[in-house]
Amino acid sequence: MCVPGTQETVRDRIDHEGPPRVSRRVALGGGVGALVAAALPSTAMAGEGHRHRHRRRERLVDLSHTFSEDFPLFADSDAPVTRETAVTVAANGYYGQNWTFWEHSCTHMDVPAHFVEGGRTSPELSLEELIGPIVVVDISARVSREPDTVVDPDDLARFERRHGRIPKGAVVAMYSGWEERVGSVAAYRNADPDGTMRFPGFGKEAVEWLLERRDIRGIGVDSLSLDNGSSATFDSHVTVLSADRYGIENLRNLRRLPPRGATLVLGLIPWNGGSGGPCRAFASC
Repeated sequence: MCVPGTQETVRDRIDHEGPPRVSRRVALGGGVGALVAAALPSTAMAGEGHRHRHRRRERLVDLSHTFSEDFPLFADSDAPVTRETAVTVAANGYYGQNWTFWEHSCTHMDVPAHFVEGGRTSPELSLEELIGPIVVVDISARVSREPDTVVDPDDLARFERRHGRIPKGAVVAMYSGWEERVGSVAAYRNADPDGTMRFPGFGKEAVEWLLERRDIRGIGVDSLSLDNGSSATFDSHVTVLSADRYGIENLRNLRRLPPRGATLVLGLIPWNGGSGGPCRAFASC
């Protein structure tokens, strides 16, 4: 939209024809249909013939929060998220916004460079790393009693006894129910009178177990940090990122996924030199 005369051309057309409209049918049939066809081949093929007629249709689950200015940040020192309307359809013929934000805002990924000098940056992650199995370890019952708890090796052993072996290359996600607090910055950060935050995360021992015994691709949490809130050393961050893997923070809707068997898709913009960044995460199951 930078070609000289663009605004004038669009403005003249709107004056004569009115603002453009996109019908729901066109939006759904075009954009969403293409997305589903690309991400879920079996769904796209379901109507192609007899042999696909009874194939199960995948369900898509959105795992990202809406990116917004009031989403809780990890620390007061993090750059606040701001936005402003830059142009409008009424005034300029098209609509757009200017945003400023810290790379680790809202639902986002941490890549190795975030904690590792010389570690891989966002553009260096391969597409294959952004799609793969996801398993969900539910610690929500314990979190209701002990908000600052961590996923430990015993949780992983119990998971495998009930649901089977964690597959190689999986993202292992913690479901704690913490997303229910996201409407309040104070509740989501859950700081005690001394200012120490109390929310769940992964313990270092669990991350080491997963890397050494299951060769995972990464870990994810539905809270503010891969480490629990009281951590001052960020051991889980350092452990997983030093192993050239990644982490995902502030996930949602993990309770809607099966414990194992779902496929995770991560849409990370390849920011130049990025230490991670906001991402659209979803799963098919």
